[in-house]
Amino acid sequence: MHDPFPIPPLPWLSKAVQPFADYFHLTTLPLHVHEVLISFLGYTFINHVLAPQLSKRIFPVKYAKLSPERKINWDVHVVSLVQSTTINFLALWVMFNDEERKNMDWQQRIWGYTGAAGMIQGMATGYFLWDLMVTLQNVKVFGLGMLAHALSALIVFSFGFRPFVNFYGCTFILYELSSPFLNFHWFFDKLDMTGSKAQLYNGIMLLFTFFSCRLVWGTYQSVRVYQDVWQALHHQPATTSIDIDALNGTAAATGKSAAPLHDDIMRFAGKEFVPLWLAFTYLGSNVILNTLNFYWFGKMIETVRKRFQPPKEAKRKEKAIATRSTGANGKSRIDVDETEVRRRNVADDEPIDAIS
Repeated sequence: MHDPFPIPPLPWLSKAVQPFADYFHLTTLPLHVHEVLISFLGYTFINHVLAPQLSKRIFPVKYAKLSPERKINWDVHVVSLVQSTTINFLALWVMFNDEERKNMDWQQRIWGYTGAAGMIQGMATGYFLWDLMVTLQNVKVFGLGMLAHALSALIVFSFGFRPFVNFYGCTFILYELSSPFLNFHWFFDKLDMTGSKAQLYNGIMLLFTFFSCRLVWGTYQSVRVYQDVWQALHHQPATTSIDIDALNGTAAATGKSAAPLHDDIMRFAGKEFVPLWLAFTYLGSNVILNTLNFYWFGKMIETVRKRFQPPKEAKRKEKAIATRSTGANGKSRIDVDETEVRRRNVADDEPIDAIS
């Protein structure tokens, strides 16, 4: 399937990035660098212009009261909400409509390429590039863990331009299916809607989508990619070779990005060889991310439950007050105690808010 992005590759931009692509063996990057750049600039615009302006209009009081650090976090969550919704829709659309992708065998899943899957790779890379920039600028706000996450995601998704496991770009970006609900969970807290029915229903969807797309779907697809990479590592490329330079006058035989010989999904496959460092880097990152997903899911259950389960401290105070006093005054004290405990429970951003 051809790249459905409405703007075609920009010749001057592709030419400018060609030396970088050749040096790092990112063969298909020149075909999608415009999508990387447009995605990066789009999310930067939302972060610095659109999110603050809309937030001031829709939530003038709440947004104005946020500290500078909280405003940064708020705007980043707006970008995350837009990105996750957009990339989920596009990835699902590609998975349902790209017939070439649907029929790939293990070799094509490792070395194959379609323009539509490349578009998802490009847009995701643009987002993770923006994410890395924002995290670098605000390390004190987001922490070193989020910086490492942004850098790892950018590197791993860039592998798709070799191309390497370009097929799995759409597959693993569906981790983002839980992100819209995660962002809404964060916004409910900041809008004093903690414990509301809206947050309850959203919390149920958050746990369901996270469990389904990250733990079930993610683990299953990880096993598949492990199997494919294992076969690739033991694959013996054909001994015969074609003098591509003689056929089309390109520099492909020297390892540089080249025009395709024929229009099929293996046109950028090269020697069909997977270096050990590449396999271990990709699979190691996948193992770490899956481990974090299981850890985060436990933290999410704990956090969501905390929003709706009466705090133990409030229960103890309620019982103590009930034994000493009755009537309106006693009830008011209980209400104040419960409100204060709940306020302290959600005052600071919890680990769940860092998941993306």
